[in-house]
Amino acid sequence: MDRPLTELQIDYRAELNDQQYEAVTAPPGPALVLAGAGSGKTRTLTYRVAFLLEQGIPPERILLLTFTNKAAREMMSRVAGLLGRELRELWGGTFHSVGARILRSYGESIGVGANFTILDRSDSEDLLATCLAECGIDRKDKEFPKVDAIADMFSQSANRRLGLAGWFERIALDGEAFLEKLEEVRKVYQERKRAAQCYDFDDLLRLWLELLEKDAEAREAMQRRFQFVLVDEYQDTNRLQSDLIDLLGAKNRNVMVVGDDSQSIYSWRGAEFRNILDFPKRYPGAAVFKIETNYRSTPEILDVANAAIATNTEQFEKALRASLDPGGKPAVVECSTGRTQARFLADRITDLIEEGVSPGEIAVLYRSHFHALELQLELSRRQIRHQVTSGIRFFEQAHVKDAVAFLRLLANPGDEVSFRRLARMAPGVGEKSAAKLWGQFLAAWNASDAASPDRVSRAFASCAEKVPARAKPDWKRWAEAIAECETSNQPGTAVQVLLKSGYEDYVKMAYDNVEKRLEDLSQLRQFAMEFSDTREFLTQLALYSGLETEAARDDEGEGRSVRLSTIHQAKGLEFEAVFVINLAEGLFPSRRAMEDVDQIEEERRLFYVAVTRAKKYLTLTYPSVRRSAQGWEESAMPSRFLGEIGKNLVNFWSDSAVSW
Repeated sequence: MDRPLTELQIDYRAELNDQQYEAVTAPPGPALVLAGAGSGKTRTLTYRVAFLLEQGIPPERILLLTFTNKAAREMMSRVAGLLGRELRELWGGTFHSVGARILRSYGESIGVGANFTILDRSDSEDLLATCLAECGIDRKDKEFPKVDAIADMFSQSANRRLGLAGWFERIALDGEAFLEKLEEVRKVYQERKRAAQCYDFDDLLRLWLELLEKDAEAREAMQRRFQFVLVDEYQDTNRLQSDLIDLLGAKNRNVMVVGDDSQSIYSWRGAEFRNILDFPKRYPGAAVFKIETNYRSTPEILDVANAAIATNTEQFEKALRASLDPGGKPAVVECSTGRTQARFLADRITDLIEEGVSPGEIAVLYRSHFHALELQLELSRRQIRHQVTSGIRFFEQAHVKDAVAFLRLLANPGDEVSFRRLARMAPGVGEKSAAKLWGQFLAAWNASDAASPDRVSRAFASCAEKVPARAKPDWKRWAEAIAECETSNQPGTAVQVLLKSGYEDYVKMAYDNVEKRLEDLSQLRQFAMEFSDTREFLTQLALYSGLETEAARDDEGEGRSVRLSTIHQAKGLEFEAVFVINLAEGLFPSRRAMEDVDQIEEERRLFYVAVTRAKKYLTLTYPSVRRSAQGWEESAMPSRFLGEIGKNLVNFWSDSAVSW
């Protein structure tokens, strides 16, 4: 890399700012590039690749790792455009696509043939079901994890390099009773995949790392080939990916990772925050470059963003600087209730559209999907076109339907569908058994005193004699949970009782993505507190569910609709106007996060990500009053994140006397 800069095709000094230029033209060696929000991260990586090529590094000696194929294609296309030539020899792609390519070339030494096929999640679960049968495990045994939960356990433990016992400890699951059997299932699963030469997505990384660790010749060949390793979105890497990068770069140490520790928000998916934080420790002498000029937001928005993240103790110090002209101060708006908040948002969105802001440039961001439900109703009433970004429709998720079934049975003991759903959760109870139990329940209900306050729980308990012996403890807990709730008519209390009755453990055994599902249920409880009557709550949920379905059918809304999105799904996007809502303690940050310092810091990073999506207008809102689980109204404490900003940086609006 000794080619004079004056001979280069690209004028890097003219096309990059000073901080970008320093990172792009850095000498060989390990480097951490901290690219703040809106600072031109993709531009920096693209020009770095172009610079290496112009220094005479052969394209096949460069490896660019990304998290999406789209990002890889975009960067490689930009490099080709800069240099005016195709670069087919350049290695670029997602971790998994590169892993597959490596294994096809070098995998024979660890028993991976070049013609292996790749299993998708559905294929993996089908094979796991076969392995369960081979190990003598009945899939109907509800005391053993379900297939999709097992698949997630295997995936999480592999990507985090924890082992199954370590993963159980993380999610507080007492798996001692079935851990040994589960290890046997995993062994059979791995053997079957190897025999069939078909591997799942996690194997593409796990086996790649195994190859590097066990085959010295292959390791040296890869280290020699990949003279320079560049990694995008490094803050989102998990332990397995981080170990892969370290081994690939061990010989040349020309590892450049680009990311932003302040935007590390995916720990529930396995992302390891300490990967980026500890990079300088793992690579002594590593150069650290900070790219802090923001090309997206006004100075006033960036002042709020810098203040928002400053309280975190675990971070690299940096401060975003604006390249845009000054604008107006962001607003903090206190609304008396959640419904008032929805009306305010609808009013302000209408104003912005009338002022010429495109609906597609307006986003409402929130911590949890539930936070936008009242707003969805209000926007629909006013016929304001909106699009909900929520992945799988929220109310179709099994764990949400489980909780709603519990509430529905309390509100309407004649709801056969809900009774049978609850019954099937018990070990040994299938469709036929649930139907018989329903008959017993209904007979007991009809024979009971209509004035009795505990009719539902007594009728439910009467079924205990007909359930299998191993289901009796669960059935007793359900009956006790119903008894505790049936006279209160408080949906928030009911959800809380459900979670404490053993349902949290059921989630851990029955479903994948456990941490996210438990967070959903915690947020459901918080939302239920806003209602004093279970029937009213269920009515509203039915309306919201209908709105969600209609939004999913609206394929023409892109660009012409206001975007409603969780913050996680909005990362990487930008909008002219952003509203961040429900900034109250227990909502954002979430109640579960408030119990742990590390989780609070991640919640603060999530808030930072939300703030930095805004280009021109930023509005932060919260309700000053919420309904408690006991049914009465109580003051809602504004989020600590608002108090950390500083009053001088925002305009404060309020429709009540409460302030922060």
